[in-house]
Amino acid sequence: MMDSKFNYYQFYTALSDWLSRYPRLIAILRWMNRLIVLVMYVAYLLVLVGICWRYRAIPRTGLQVLAPLVIVPGLGFGLVSFFRHRLNAPRPYDEWAIDPLLAREKHGDSLPSRHAFSATVISLVAWRAAWPLGVFLLVLTLILGLVRIIGGVHYPRDIIAGICCGLLCGACLWLF
Repeated sequence: MMDSKFNYYQFYTALSDWLSRYPRLIAILRWMNRLIVLVMYVAYLLVLVGICWRYRAIPRTGLQVLAPLVIVPGLGFGLVSFFRHRLNAPRPYDEWAIDPLLAREKHGDSLPSRHAFSATVISLVAWRAAWPLGVFLLVLTLILGLVRIIGGVHYPRDIIAGICCGLLCGACLWLF
């Protein structure tokens, strides 16, 4: 066993033991996981609808603005999913006898985190439309990453890799 994994195991066990004494905190953790994901998807749809509305009088320009905001994240998601499946990195509960605080039945496909990737890309799409919204969503992205680490479904490296991939993909939005 590697020391870093052993230290992570000790960290996770201590953290989950502490949280287990406060069932309300576990409920909040699970609620935040669901809520932030929902907020991200709704924000993405609202940004796209807002762009359609803004350019309704000039549909050709609207399509030129909208297309990269759909195609770039879609292609990025496909690439991340492909490499994630090829890597098939184990999740913490696959490698250790831990009971994750976030219910998850899937095994493997942990690196990079698609939740972190998607939230980052959505944040950058929102940034293109309204930077304060993008900043707010990036803060939620970091919170979601912490929630998924504390929840035991990802290692920190999975979240960091997902955010980095999301930043790289999101940077491509400024090429168009």
